[in-house]
Amino acid sequence: MYYLYILKSLKYERHYIGITDDILKRLAKHNSGSVKSTKAYRPWIIFQKEEFSNKITARKREIFLKKTARARMELYTHGPIV
Repeated sequence: MYYLYILKSLKYERHYIGITDDILKRLAKHNSGSVKSTKAYRPWIIFQKEEFSNKITARKREIFLKKTARARMELYTHGPIV
């Protein structure tokens, strides 16, 4: 099982989109400062997640969201679905 996850910074108006097969372990890495692109905006919470049966499908969804601002805004404004 793979997850597309959206993190929300508790201190800043920032979101981060990624994929993983272990969402809690990945969240811990983001909050520990091990991920360069999210280190400055800690702490993070899981804002939303989507479940996929394989990595390829999860990656396609991630790419779509990262390229499509309108799709991201719809997810951000409808609130968390965790």
